[in-house]
Amino acid sequence: MRSNKQPPPVLPTPNGGLTTKIARTIHMAAANLSAPMASPGYGKRSVPDQKPRRKDDFAHLPAREAAIAAYIDRLPDGAAIDVKTLARELAAYGQQAVRTALNALARAGHLFRRRETVGDGRTQWVFRTYFSRTARNESWWKRFLRGDVPAPVAAEEPPPAAYKILADVGRTDPRMSLSARECAQLEPLANEWLARGATEAELVRALTAGLPPEGVHCPGALARTRLEAKLPPVRDRTPAPTPEPPPHLTECKGCGAPGRSLPDGRCRACRDEDPHEGWLGEAFDEEFHRRVESVRVGITKSVPRPRGTQMRR
Repeated sequence: MRSNKQPPPVLPTPNGGLTTKIARTIHMAAANLSAPMASPGYGKRSVPDQKPRRKDDFAHLPAREAAIAAYIDRLPDGAAIDVKTLARELAAYGQQAVRTALNALARAGHLFRRRETVGDGRTQWVFRTYFSRTARNESWWKRFLRGDVPAPVAAEEPPPAAYKILADVGRTDPRMSLSARECAQLEPLANEWLARGATEAELVRALTAGLPPEGVHCPGALARTRLEAKLPPVRDRTPAPTPEPPPHLTECKGCGAPGRSLPDGRCRACRDEDPHEGWLGEAFDEEFHRRVESVRVGITKSVPRPRGTQMRR
């Protein structure tokens, strides 16, 4: 049976080639969803202010270092990245190769190991390992250890469309200003409106049209009543058929005469052919001759015969 697994991604080496070990290592990192975790407080620690992940983040490194860096980059914070664990997880490299690669990553600015005490009044010394996808120089690491590098501010996810519409209803009519709790409670109803094909303008109009002039005592209750009572039917989402485009006329490049079928962009007159035949194209000629013939037959039938003449048999 043919496997549905996608081929592993690859990273370019410094000489522009592709390394199978790097591809295999990255594939292992992506597939290994249960990476060994270190004890609480140990393991990988990602630094702030990193650039988005790219396939060529470690292209400037040798093949072995790039493979191990790509693997560590995809591990979660707290994962064990000591020499023994990495050598056990990455079958292509032994402990000595992993140790050499980690030292190279530290020199390249991707890894920083700091010896410090465990804390909590204990005098035991341990190494904390910080990892950066973006290569850092020595001055940056010093500022980071002093706490001068600002921590990244997590970007707030935008609210769902239905919630945002409900929250903005009060801007259309202040009498229907809803609280955050009311917006959250009414969001499923607003979502149903949108799922049935209603637009934002239709939803806002259903909530604000025809409000009592004396004011609204409970906007949340009124909004629920209207959303339930005015729920639109399910609309047909089948796209309308596209109309056929009208006949396209082009101009002759020689004299500028219009036409539907102009070989080489020129009319017959400009091609030294009969200028009175077919200059608007064959389709036009057929229609023209058909109408002329119908007119001729009609005239023949309407001509009265002289009195006293008989039809010959």
